[in-house]
Amino acid sequence: MTALTRPRRLAAGAKVAVVATSGPIREERLGAGLDILRGWDLDPVVAPHVLDRHAEFGYLAGTDADRAADFQAAWCDPDVAAVLCARGGYGAQRMIDLVDWDAIRAAGPKVFLGFSDITALHEAFATRVGLATLHGPMVAAVDFLKNTRSQEHLRATLFEPESVRTIASPEAVALVPGRARGVTLGGCASLLAAELGTPHARVSARGGLLLIEDIGEEAYRLDRILTQLLRAGWLDGVAGVALGSWVDCGPYDGLRAVFADRLGGLGVPVVEHFGFGHAEGALTMPFGLLAELDAEAGTLTLDEPALL
Repeated sequence: MTALTRPRRLAAGAKVAVVATSGPIREERLGAGLDILRGWDLDPVVAPHVLDRHAEFGYLAGTDADRAADFQAAWCDPDVAAVLCARGGYGAQRMIDLVDWDAIRAAGPKVFLGFSDITALHEAFATRVGLATLHGPMVAAVDFLKNTRSQEHLRATLFEPESVRTIASPEAVALVPGRARGVTLGGCASLLAAELGTPHARVSARGGLLLIEDIGEEAYRLDRILTQLLRAGWLDGVAGVALGSWVDCGPYDGLRAVFADRLGGLGVPVVEHFGFGHAEGALTMPFGLLAELDAEAGTLTLDEPALL
């Protein structure tokens, strides 16, 4: 696994597009998120179908075709420096193959930000475009709107990425001690498992530092997800693992037992409570970059800043 192309950092006045690739958006939350971006001297523009709701499936922000078209148009706009997802939920997998990825690649590198269901798009950018992306807070998500740590870490990553080359979580604990080097990848564990067998899916996490988290998955379901990744050989050769948040997944003692059982046998460093994902105060994690994970120190140190 090799490092991917890094996009350029943002500067004051940069035009950033906000898109809805998955679930429906609450207008008041979108407005609050846009105000934060404007406070950073950015120029946010909202894609035409961001506030749509699918007529039949209320868990989708409009039709698959409209969500894909919004995403592609935003990316291919030469004046747009970044494409930011409004929220996750569900739906990215439904629209991902409606996107012209040749056109996305031809439009050149720019910042892409999102997490949760957006994991499917992070994987697409890695395998189809070769572009490094940012797993971080989304514009209309309540955990971003109300948390200063999330806002400031994202702002620093976007504008001053050299200031956050070492990402540290004070709460981190080594489940399996040690240090490891590799290329960062990951996201929502259930989405990574759901990608297996799909067109253009990543063959394995070999040589990677796997950063995973999830929400609403009980211990037995996380066991099933990790077992699927293990049985598929997807975790063969992974260099190290960082575990983020597990909101609404049940008592953590039960989760820790699953992680120790399913990941402890990999023979690589594993660190828990790393502070990214659905939890309050979530940190922004770059994907596609060479880094060193120190499980005992609770740090991820990037070889280079996330953005140029």
